[in-house]
Amino acid sequence: MNKIDHDASQLGLIHVISGDGKGKTTSALGLAIRAAGHGFRTLIIQFMKKGWDYGELKTLDAISQITIVQYGTPEFVDRENPQPIDFIEAKAALDRARVAIFEENWDLLILDEINVALDFKLISEKEVVDLLKQKPKNLELVLTGREASNNIIELADYFTEITNRKHPYQRKIIARKGVEF
Repeated sequence: MNKIDHDASQLGLIHVISGDGKGKTTSALGLAIRAAGHGFRTLIIQFMKKGWDYGELKTLDAISQITIVQYGTPEFVDRENPQPIDFIEAKAALDRARVAIFEENWDLLILDEINVALDFKLISEKEVVDLLKQKPKNLELVLTGREASNNIIELADYFTEITNRKHPYQRKIIARKGVEF
């Protein structure tokens, strides 16, 4: 796709998508698709999601303006007893975000599940807050994940809270391929 309509001069806001409901990552990925349709370059850095078979990643791989990198392990992180690899992977994801913000030419950067990595204390909130405060003027930035901190919310231009009112998990219906992943 050519970049004829690519004009990043209007970009530069911070979005936080949080809450206990389903759809935080899906919302951010929808924004990535919209941005790609206008020629914007998007990097999606996924915290705590490495090795998962997400259907949306297969589709997004076909869109040349979108790049996805994953960090973490295929295992769920135990909030009460994270493993050393969980800290290593979260730090690597944050380091990659730092490089993307300061050394690369992206229009949209999505830090998927960064709020969870912060809530689990895998990375430092101070480092993330500092990063947000130093981001380039024309970089649109999205942070997803449950339990966004007040400090992160305060820095946001958009704060969307997705609330779980009803979910099939409550009826013991497990995650379904093509719907939940």
